[in-house]
Amino acid sequence: MIKILFVCHGNICRSTMAESVMAHLIQTANLQTQISVSSAATSREEIGNPPHHGTVSKLRQMHIPVIPHRAVQMTRQDYQEYDYLIGMDSANIRNMLRILGGDPQNKVSKLLSFTDRGGDIADPWYTGNFDETYRDVLKGCKALLEHIQTGEIA
Repeated sequence: MIKILFVCHGNICRSTMAESVMAHLIQTANLQTQISVSSAATSREEIGNPPHHGTVSKLRQMHIPVIPHRAVQMTRQDYQEYDYLIGMDSANIRNMLRILGGDPQNKVSKLLSFTDRGGDIADPWYTGNFDETYRDVLKGCKALLEHIQTGEIA
C-alpha cells in the first residue's frame, strides 16, 4: 500500500481538497487497494475543525465526494507512516522539514513539483479563490498519480 499525506498550514483548505480529489482519482482508477491518502496541518490553529466551507462547496460543485475529516497536525512519526509527504507551498515544506527533522529518504515534495509548472498552490484562506486552488490541486494530483502509476505500481 502506497500512503500519501497531503499537508498545508491549517488542514482545512488545500490539503483536505487534495485528499478528496486524490481519493476520487484513485477510486476512478480502481486503485483504492494500492494507494491511500490522508491530510494534516503544519500548525495547530485549526485542529479539530472540518474542511473550510469554500473547499466543501468547490468539491461538491465538481461532484467530488468530500472526505469526512477533522484537522490534525502532522507529527515526526508521519515520516515512517507515509511514502509521500506532499506540501502545497514553500512555507509548508519548510515547516514540514522542521517537524520531521529532515528528509533523508526524499519523501517530501510540493504537489506542483510533479507537474510541468512547479511552484506553490495559493492558499484560498487568503485569496478567496477556491477555483484557482482547485485547478492547481487537480493538476498536481493527476500528475502525482501518474508518477506513482508509472514508477511504483507499473
